[in-house]
Amino acid sequence: MVVNIKGIILAGGTGTRLHPLTKTTNKHLLPIYNKQMIFYPLETLKKSGIKDITIVSGPGHAGQFLELLASGYDMGLNISYTIQEKPLGIAHGIWVALRELGKEDIVVILGDNIFEDTITQDIKDFKGGAKIFLKKVNDPERFGIVEFENNKITKIIEKPSIPKSNLAVTGLYIYDKHAYDFIETIPLSKKGEVEVTDLNNIYIKKGLMNHRELNGYWLDAGTLEGMFKASEFIRGKK
Repeated sequence: MVVNIKGIILAGGTGTRLHPLTKTTNKHLLPIYNKQMIFYPLETLKKSGIKDITIVSGPGHAGQFLELLASGYDMGLNISYTIQEKPLGIAHGIWVALRELGKEDIVVILGDNIFEDTITQDIKDFKGGAKIFLKKVNDPERFGIVEFENNKITKIIEKPSIPKSNLAVTGLYIYDKHAYDFIETIPLSKKGEVEVTDLNNIYIKKGLMNHRELNGYWLDAGTLEGMFKASEFIRGKK
């Protein structure tokens, strides 16, 4: 089933955690077992029914994505590309894509996140606001962690020193058409980025946030250790 919602894959950034591998290429073009990392988020969106996908890349690597994926026709997709001129964070990357797509409902996935689950039903049931996807982790101090009250999310804390839950926010999100305007109100963080946690907390404060705990595996391949573990895991599954 093809759904009428656009997909955005965030594949920019400088990949500093993967130097020196990323000195000459984008990290999302590095291999995870038997194929480049970018194919995994593409497959997640396709399996969820999304056909129209925008890849957000940095200025030095867009041509490499185009050479690898072209228009997406051979995969049954319609892929477009846009440039995030400066690595100003996840929410800024979303804003860059929406600047070209227009204000509409979107599914966003981080290019270095690998999921077993799909979100077809979540998209079908989506009626506005936002939805985040959670997964239990053993090291919550490394992630954005949700805090609950009466089964409702009250706040997301980024890398808390004393986590109040072990449910991490994964790199998969659904946002309605208001995301663009919300992002424009977010100031730069201490890291000099427009943080996606700030965007999610805006939706939470407005009472517009939903969530679901994902089934199956979630792999973060954004570090050397993460890439190795992801490759080993995928190889085992094959």
